[in-house]
Amino acid sequence: MSRPARPLAAVLAQTEMELRLTSRRGENVLVTIVIPVVVLLFFASVDILPAVAGRPVDFLLPGAMTLAVIATSLVSLGIATAYERSYGVLKRLGGSPLTRGGLLAAKMAAVLVVEGIQLILLVAIAATFLGWSPGPGASIATLVFALLLGTLAFAGLGLFLAGALRAEATLAIANGLFIACLLLGGIVLPISHLPEPLATLAGVLPASALDDAFGVALGSSDADLSRAALILAFWGIGAVAIAVRTFRWD
Repeated sequence: MSRPARPLAAVLAQTEMELRLTSRRGENVLVTIVIPVVVLLFFASVDILPAVAGRPVDFLLPGAMTLAVIATSLVSLGIATAYERSYGVLKRLGGSPLTRGGLLAAKMAAVLVVEGIQLILLVAIAATFLGWSPGPGASIATLVFALLLGTLAFAGLGLFLAGALRAEATLAIANGLFIACLLLGGIVLPISHLPEPLATLAGVLPASALDDAFGVALGSSDADLSRAALILAFWGIGAVAIAVRTFRWD
């Protein structure tokens, strides 16, 4: 009789499987890639944005990257996982050496790979077609740090929904949160242009914090990175802790 796989080996094996499954859901990947690109190109090409400092692309690129993380970590991951649970796929995994925490870690790791591709594509499009270039103080390390915290926050929320609610409810709520983040996350409209109390609410949401963090990483914003990181860490640790505690296999 073979021994159960070690926890790390089980997580890595599941991560590989998640990437294979993601590649088979080509239409979902296409949507999560296309939407941020369309938002970036459309709003950078039309003169409808309120006055912002610098070029429109400097404001829009961090928002498009934030949108990519939300679409992949919250919407796509949450909905796919919810339907896997609904169809009994996760119930079979419950009898394997993979723990609930290991499953969530594997899903987040797979999501990070997809997001890395999305961010590289967005930067390439912005540089090639919109004349974007990194600002002073741009930092790849800060970009990676922001991506990790953002994924922790939004993937945690998506997995919490998927593990606690019915698939149909997860579908509706995840898409509703996506729209709310688009409107209140500083992605296409600066938070300063929102009326109170929406501006105050938007300032403590993970979408606006991730947008600020990406802006700092790209050298196009002088936002408070420490505050943004604190907000993302609060949402991320809280969402993941709740997801691990409440996640059900069936």
